[in-house]
Amino acid sequence: MKSIIQQIKQVKNSETAQIIEKRLKQFKELNKKSNEDWFSELCFCILTANSKAKTALNIQKELGKDGFLCHPQKKVCECIKRNKHRFHNNKSKFIVLARSNKNIKDILKNENDPREWLVKNIKGLGFKESSHFLRNVGYEDYAIVDRHILNVLKNNNIIKEIPKPINKKTYLSIEDKLKEIGKKINMNQAKLDLYLWYIKTGEVLK
Repeated sequence: MKSIIQQIKQVKNSETAQIIEKRLKQFKELNKKSNEDWFSELCFCILTANSKAKTALNIQKELGKDGFLCHPQKKVCECIKRNKHRFHNNKSKFIVLARSNKNIKDILKNENDPREWLVKNIKGLGFKESSHFLRNVGYEDYAIVDRHILNVLKNNNIIKEIPKPINKKTYLSIEDKLKEIGKKINMNQAKLDLYLWYIKTGEVLK
């Protein structure tokens, strides 16, 4: 079996590398956009928790910024349910609760540790989803430790087993391992995640 470094280098030499660079550019562009755009991405990441990113993306496209910000919970819930997404009641509730922080960009720009703030203040977000959101709005150094990444790490003997559940200490420990990989190939966590996700799934999402 090729090492994880070899696998990453193989992807770097393929057309997929251009797709990944385009996606990273989109994240950087979103970083410059409005509170409303950031809030839409926050809701997308609330939807991805314990659910498929593809269906969360469909919901985001259907509701749009205005839907996430203004639709009554019942309408948000109906959209989530219609898209066959999991936990429609809780997810719609979390989205409505998050509206008390709809100026999310302004809030996070003043935080020394935006991920800690998100975990403590946004219902429905843990370390993984908070890292996912921050990556999608242009932050580069938070690892998204999801099941795909864990499987890649286990398959390459970087971790012995997939921990369940993952507490803060374990999450940060795995993040450190990913940072070690990143240092070896001069790659930040935002880019590394997309490479590892592609290695596991054959897709480049967000």
